[in-house]
Amino acid sequence: MDLSLATSQDRVPPSHVLTSSKIVAVLRAADAGAYQRVIDVLVESGIKSIELTLTTPGTLEMLPELLRRSGSDTEIGVGTVTCVEEAEQALNAGASYLVTPFTNPDVIATAVGAGRPIFPGALTPTEVHTAWSAGATAVKIFPAETVGAAYGAHLLGPFPGLRFLPSGGIRMEDIGPWLRSGAIAVSLGGPLLGDALRGGSLDGLAARAQAAIDAVNAA
Repeated sequence: MDLSLATSQDRVPPSHVLTSSKIVAVLRAADAGAYQRVIDVLVESGIKSIELTLTTPGTLEMLPELLRRSGSDTEIGVGTVTCVEEAEQALNAGASYLVTPFTNPDVIATAVGAGRPIFPGALTPTEVHTAWSAGATAVKIFPAETVGAAYGAHLLGPFPGLRFLPSGGIRMEDIGPWLRSGAIAVSLGGPLLGDALRGGSLDGLAARAQAAIDAVNAA
């Protein structure tokens, strides 16, 4: 059976920003004050889907201003959402989408009810099925480093309607293999950001962003 027949009719599709750029930059900093200069460089470089993590103090307080400054062609989501209360707070702050480290059907329902994309974390086929059936926009394969890009292609065998997005330990050289395995996009953290969130070179960040975009284009 095509899995799409069993899924929610209210599934929120991925944005054009995500499906065209195919890169999500995941920012995890010591403090939200480090976000702005890094986001400015990423957006100028062409990476316009940004995930900010709730583990960074001040994320929700900074989010409205970051969204205003980044412009309408940029989306900024909130990740590491673990419960409905956090989901509601992020949505109220203007999050473009939500990302979770595991599958909580109530969090998925909250995002779907608000009309925002939701990317719940899952790893095993059972978890992937649960997340997709609950209405995920795409399932975040996490931690993707532990299974490798071929895992995505294997999932599409029994789940042909599945959309997935790998996250966790993705290196620059992994971008092409994951996209060719069927991923709608890839999430990049340390290999893209380097030390930029700790005051490191913004020129280096821009160079890594261009390398990531080149890898997408090559795939």
